[in-house]
Amino acid sequence: MGIVDEDIVRVRETTDIVALISQYVALRKVGQRWSGLCPFHNEKSPSFSVDATSGLYHCFGCKASGDAITFVREMEQTDFVGAIELLAARAGYTLRYTDQYEGESRKRVARLHDELERAAEWYHERLRTSPDAAAARSYLRGRGFSVEEVTHFRIGWAPDAWDQLVRALKIGEKDAVGSGLGFVNRAGRLQDFFRARILFPIMDDRSRVIGFGGRKLPDAEGAKYQNSRDNDVYHKSRALYGLNWAKAQAVQNNEMVVCEGYTDVIGFNRAGIERAVATCGTALTEDHVKLIRRFADRLVLAYDADEAGQSAADRVYGWEKTHDIEVAVVELPDGTDPDELASTDPDALREAVAHARPFLQFRVDRVLSKANLITAEGRSKAAEQALVVVAEHPDAFVRDQYVMQVADVCRVDIDLVRQKLREMADPRRRAAAARSSTRAGSGGSDSSRSARGSRSAGAAGSYDDGDPGPTEPGLVDDPDGGGHSFGRGGRAVSGQRNEPFAGAHGPGGARNPGPSGGTRGVRARGADTRNAVELEALNLLIARPEEISPFLSSDLFTDPLIREAYDLVSASPDLATARDQASSEIASLLARLAVEPTEAAWLDVVVRLATELGRVVMADLEAQARSSSDPLSFVESMTWLKLNLDALRASKVEVEKLEDLLDWLGDRRRESDRG
Repeated sequence: MGIVDEDIVRVRETTDIVALISQYVALRKVGQRWSGLCPFHNEKSPSFSVDATSGLYHCFGCKASGDAITFVREMEQTDFVGAIELLAARAGYTLRYTDQYEGESRKRVARLHDELERAAEWYHERLRTSPDAAAARSYLRGRGFSVEEVTHFRIGWAPDAWDQLVRALKIGEKDAVGSGLGFVNRAGRLQDFFRARILFPIMDDRSRVIGFGGRKLPDAEGAKYQNSRDNDVYHKSRALYGLNWAKAQAVQNNEMVVCEGYTDVIGFNRAGIERAVATCGTALTEDHVKLIRRFADRLVLAYDADEAGQSAADRVYGWEKTHDIEVAVVELPDGTDPDELASTDPDALREAVAHARPFLQFRVDRVLSKANLITAEGRSKAAEQALVVVAEHPDAFVRDQYVMQVADVCRVDIDLVRQKLREMADPRRRAAAARSSTRAGSGGSDSSRSARGSRSAGAAGSYDDGDPGPTEPGLVDDPDGGGHSFGRGGRAVSGQRNEPFAGAHGPGGARNPGPSGGTRGVRARGADTRNAVELEALNLLIARPEEISPFLSSDLFTDPLIREAYDLVSASPDLATARDQASSEIASLLARLAVEPTEAAWLDVVVRLATELGRVVMADLEAQARSSSDPLSFVESMTWLKLNLDALRASKVEVEKLEDLLDWLGDRRRESDRG
């Protein structure tokens, strides 16, 4: 479902890109094009060029480029559909949708947003003027909330009544339930969802109210917080409180702060840190990380220090690798929270955020700060405990940086520390080290907790809400090929994706080929995401060729060894024949893949393969543009590729468009090889 293609074309072709961009940037005509200061990075000399004829823009400084839709997406931080709708509304167009129910569905969603907006205003007015909200006003004053803050954050009050809201606003049962504002009780009557609570409206990135977080007064009964239930417009695993206020500063600073509660967000704002958001009664999820990544490359956790240290390391490192985001941790003074510190010592809060440390640095420092570094035995034990934490990081270069730190602080020979880390790479030795670290009696230190919890969902710490996470490969046991035909088989028709592809072998699905096979490039770059997904594609070709073979071609593989293996497998009637014709190196690789577990969804693998190859081709195009006398001649190809790569992030991917992208990428690779 989506917008009719003709309407998308009409919006794109009829939008005056110069007039559009001029609303954000001062442009002046230079020859046949328009020029100005780039809105996407700070600069003093204009490097931003707009071509009215082609409807494209390009910055020769930061390399930002695209069309009117891309520009709106970047400036307004909205999705593709949102950008089309914004441009259509600007031009007075009425859009049509591809599904007969899509238009009605979007109208219904708009109506629910309207009801939520009316409710937010009604609750806010109750807090400001109603006699029954006196205790709530007193509580907020006691917590240091100013009138300006209450107004800015639209804080409200839900009266202690059964159905006062739904009666006052005349909301019908279907809309009350669909918006989360009401529910049908056991007596069959429509009832308000929130009662006797201070309400914090939760908005999406377009400042539309999608739900509420309700806090009870200190002496009231019930849970401290009550949040909107998931409904037609609100999904807690994808909602971030304060995002509508935070996104501008987040883009400007390339950083977003994530804290625990609504009042913490307000506290950060009070201290001038307006880029703070909070999860809404749930742990931080991958969907949250994807949302944050739209606005910033750096995610700063402002959680309780111990809880942040207990977080599942694999999950955080996986986010960093898969979504190209840096995760750092703020450490606040013991016994304080952002809301409190913003009122008592805002400079300390700003200083803490400014000095947030990378996730691994924070965890290592926590271990060493609790260690006995006076005696030789204490330093030895500290080094071992710190290495348990360091060993969990997937990047060898990063690990070695921390190895040098640990060796220096603990006064241990660096070669001994490196040797110990290599031993920990063996899962059995690593488990033994974790048990030893636990027995060491670290008083509940970060190292012992993370060693126990980092590899199991049951000990995932404060970020684990019980969600099993990305789909992991299982076992398809057919080591000898089972008579599969490896030619181009039947075509899969479903475009529904599972969770984002992530193998069980490391962040981003990185698969360690191991010492028994996969040398010459694959082994040396086993943690590289692109090689990992190429291996996964080859693995699926062996296990379930009928699913993935229609989408593969030799040009989609960048690693020479994997490409050679693919060519053999795809041309052979079965795996045994392919192995007979292969070199010992490839035969070993094929044998290992044939018995390795994989239940990865074919579409997830193909999407990741297209994404990784798309990045390679994009880098090639950018390099050619930099050396060309006419860089703008590459903009159309770069824009088309960027839009298609963005489309791969959708929950549903259109298979035909994916095939077109793969064919295009294959053509570009062949051209590159010939060049």
